[in-house]
Amino acid sequence: MSRPAIDECGNFYLGYINAATGNSVVELLQVHPANIKASILAIPNEKADDRYASGKWTIKELLQHMIDTERVFSYRALRISRNDATPMAGFDENQYAANAPVADRSIEDLKKEFLLLRDATDLMIGSYHDEQLNFRGIASNAAISLRAVCFIIYGHNLHHLKIIQERYF
Repeated sequence: MSRPAIDECGNFYLGYINAATGNSVVELLQVHPANIKASILAIPNEKADDRYASGKWTIKELLQHMIDTERVFSYRALRISRNDATPMAGFDENQYAANAPVADRSIEDLKKEFLLLRDATDLMIGSYHDEQLNFRGIASNAAISLRAVCFIIYGHNLHHLKIIQERYF
C-alpha cells in the first residue's frame, strides 16, 4: 500500500503526511515507533516547564497536546477502519490545552501515558488490512482516508518532536 494521495485528506494535513517518511503504513510501523519513543525518553525532566517563547506551550503542555491529538486521531482511525461514514467534528487544540491540568502532573507521568498510548495506536494501526486503508470518512468537514490518518498520526508526533529539539534545547 502506498503513501496517501493528495486527495485523501484536507490540505492542512499535508505537512504532517510529508513529515512521516516511508512509502506505506507498514513502513511507518517499521521506522517511526522506536524513534518517537527514544525522542520522548530523551526529554530532560528538568525542562518540563520550559517555554521557548512567551505565550508558547511548556514541554508538559506540548506533551499533553500530543496525547490529546493521538487520542483524537486514533479514534478517527478506528471509526474509518470500521467503515463508519458519520462525519466527525474537528477539535480546538487551544481549548484542549487550556483545560488540561498539566500543572498537577509530572513529566514522567505524561511520558508514560504518551508511550502507552503510542503502543496501543501502533497495535491498532498494525491490525489494518490493505483494503481498510482505502476506507474514507469525513473529519473536520473534509474527506479523509484511513491511510492518511495513519500518516498524520506519525507526522504530527514527528512535527512536535522536531519543535522540541529545535526550540526547547
